[in-house]
Amino acid sequence: MLSRDEALALLKSKNSEANLINHALESEAVMRGLAKRLGKDEDLWGLTGLLHDLDYATTKEDTARHGLDTAELLADRLPGEALDAIRRHAREMNGAEEPSTEFDFALRCGETVTGLVHAGALVRPTKIEGMKPKSLKKKMKDKAFAASVNRDCIRECDKIGLELGEFLQIAIASISEIAPEVGLTPQ
Repeated sequence: MLSRDEALALLKSKNSEANLINHALESEAVMRGLAKRLGKDEDLWGLTGLLHDLDYATTKEDTARHGLDTAELLADRLPGEALDAIRRHAREMNGAEEPSTEFDFALRCGETVTGLVHAGALVRPTKIEGMKPKSLKKKMKDKAFAASVNRDCIRECDKIGLELGEFLQIAIASISEIAPEVGLTPQ
């Protein structure tokens, strides 16, 4: 398995846009938070979150390959369960198998919620500091807010045994830990 330093270097070699790097770092943080809460391998779940969109820059024009190319690239570097989760996180685009494991659903809802948390933090004077799940639940009802964020995918948190409020709290707390690194602290 890759080390975290190797994974980060690989990510940066494939994606130069700051927003993609931030999304990857936030996804890593949320996946680590979920793994901790669910008693799973934090390093494996974190690396999977960090690398799940490794192919984004090369597949944004051919979304039918998104996730599949990443899984091929990482075939000898991550275990099969991680590769399956990477393929299945984008199944609506690439036609991969339906998500079926806790890992699959965790990656799907965990990487998706980052868009809602990040957008929610950007419109607050205190950024992520003091953010509450209740405010994100309200934002989820506003379809115009962070319109590209798939609310149904976020609600898949119930498939990993988490109520939406608890899931959002884990996401907020996890991303808060890396807030300075991803530009979510007040100026």
